[in-house]
Amino acid sequence: MSEHSLPPQWVKPYGDTLNDGRVQVSFTLPVALDETAKEGAKRLAALMGLDEPAVVHAEDMGQGFSFYVVYGQCRHQVDLASFQVVKPEYAVMDKDAINALIAEKMGRRMVVIGATIETDAHTVGIDAIMNMKGYNGHKGLESYHEIRALNLGAQVDSEVLVARAIEEKADVILVSQVVTQKNIHLDNLTRLSDLLEAEGLRDQVILVVGGPRISHELAKELGYDAGFGVKSYAEDVASFAIHEWIKRHAA
Repeated sequence: MSEHSLPPQWVKPYGDTLNDGRVQVSFTLPVALDETAKEGAKRLAALMGLDEPAVVHAEDMGQGFSFYVVYGQCRHQVDLASFQVVKPEYAVMDKDAINALIAEKMGRRMVVIGATIETDAHTVGIDAIMNMKGYNGHKGLESYHEIRALNLGAQVDSEVLVARAIEEKADVILVSQVVTQKNIHLDNLTRLSDLLEAEGLRDQVILVVGGPRISHELAKELGYDAGFGVKSYAEDVASFAIHEWIKRHAA
């Protein structure tokens, strides 16, 4: 079977023509920019499985580092029918429907407390979900009149977050993790989950994490109820939260 007549579940990267496998990758090497380094970048791309690699951009970054953009042809393909993605099962609703369901089922405002924890100083993710203006036309949780949203900001110690969650009687703890060097986000998230377990609070709160390297599968492995990656908005988190709350409080 030729590449141009692959069954629908088989996919390859698309560049100029269908199934041509054309991709662009970028990376940094710990060497100064010169012709040897550029050739090394091209050979690394070949070892990654790219045919006909070409360095289309190279830049010296100073202090013995250099950056490369390499264009090439990926020889691999993937069968989308061969696997299933783990994701939270819930119906995404709009803001009005979420507010109405919270009012009907909870009879009070849902308390959501959010923070970027430990050494992570990035607030873009947590602000996009929590703040009034939200992101990309999607209003944040502060705009939901049936949600009391408390954004603690960045670099919040896990102990402080847990103490504040107890004080505010939080229904939901929402954590954002962007900094992932040396997988520090895994240590941070595990520590928070362990603290909640130690306080006997884990089953009392809905624990949610979001970030660019977060998946629902990873979140579940770390002891969280849900994980949200890129292109997630306030209505995704709020819809999951109220459905999870209803499930836990079913008679």
